[in-house]
Amino acid sequence: MRLVEAAERERTQQQVVDHANRIFKRVTNAKVFAIQDQTISAGGGPRGGLPVAFILQAPNFEKLAEVLPKFMDRVGSDPTFQGNDINLKFNKPELNVTIDREKAKVLGISVGEVAQVLQTAFSGQRYGYYIQDGKQYSVIGQFDRANRDAPLDLKSLYLRTSGGQIVQLDNLVKVEELSSPPQLYHNNLYQSATVSAGLAPGKTIADGINAMDAIAKDLLDETFTTDLSGASRDYAESSSNIMFALLLALMLVYLVLAAQFESFIDPFIIMFTVPLAFAGAVFSLWYFNQTMNIFSQIGIIMLIGLVTKNGILIVEFSNQIRETGKSKLESIIEGSSARLRPILMTSLATSLGALPIAVAFGAGAVSRKGLGVVIVGGILFSLILTLFVIPALYAYFSRKKPHPIGEEEKIESAPVTD
Repeated sequence: MRLVEAAERERTQQQVVDHANRIFKRVTNAKVFAIQDQTISAGGGPRGGLPVAFILQAPNFEKLAEVLPKFMDRVGSDPTFQGNDINLKFNKPELNVTIDREKAKVLGISVGEVAQVLQTAFSGQRYGYYIQDGKQYSVIGQFDRANRDAPLDLKSLYLRTSGGQIVQLDNLVKVEELSSPPQLYHNNLYQSATVSAGLAPGKTIADGINAMDAIAKDLLDETFTTDLSGASRDYAESSSNIMFALLLALMLVYLVLAAQFESFIDPFIIMFTVPLAFAGAVFSLWYFNQTMNIFSQIGIIMLIGLVTKNGILIVEFSNQIRETGKSKLESIIEGSSARLRPILMTSLATSLGALPIAVAFGAGAVSRKGLGVVIVGGILFSLILTLFVIPALYAYFSRKKPHPIGEEEKIESAPVTD
């Protein structure tokens, strides 16, 4: 179902989905739930699946059949989820016919004869064709519907023994009613079952995965393993990739600064602006009721480059002042004062540039809003704290700076006067 343009309706897409799911709960003869497609799908799998897809893997289907009812009960009672389903359903009725081979041997009836009688009565086998009035018809051997609908009909057949006697099939077979899955699923070479669930309002995929892990930890033994699929797998893979990109960005920025300043201490002082920005980003997401998604994670990586410039401005200028012979405290005070205006101008310009993304309206605005909130909140939060934290760290950690070579020669050659 496609919604009208966002400007033409009063509810957001999420509100429409939540309202529909509340209505669907009243349906008792089917499982019905509303699903939102992912904005970005990295896996390329089928669209329209529930956001949380948790795969249970076991050595055999008997263990899955034993644990699945308990697992689904826990999922259904967990407040994290809204609606659930499973692909491995043991709802296909079957009749298992077991032949008493010893008794059949005594009566002179072979297993093949029993199978042939059952096949003739119930299989609907085609024996040939005949033509009537110019049309071709199939010749099918099968009992009438009234004589093949009930399990008791299996036992009502008769066979002739080798001695010519008539024996009812009920004396030779045992019929057991079973329920088996119409399809068997495998994942990573294991027998598997995929538990899918929707998310309650305000819950994220991360909350759903954590809830599934907690249920699995309580119910599954060491013979089980778990995996993710669909949107859950996309989230887990993107999170790990984002973490790698974040660490790589931090290392790259640190090494570039270390080469620029020819020091390992000054880059450490500058890089301390990054956790301040991260704290501001997380606080902003919480305050504006945004989630940690792929967009907000990209915004956090952007903050590494955006906020370190404040520390670079202060540390670089303070180092230049110290080369004139002033103390660390005098240098950092003078440097911070001199660079206050450029820091304010660049930080405010960057945050105002990202503000339209944070307050965006219209189609797709919800997905982009996290990116803008992270950038604006992280920059402003780090701006306020950087003006105090960086000077304090510089005064404590910075080492003595050597005078330039020209200054040292001038000092050595200067005449000594009383």
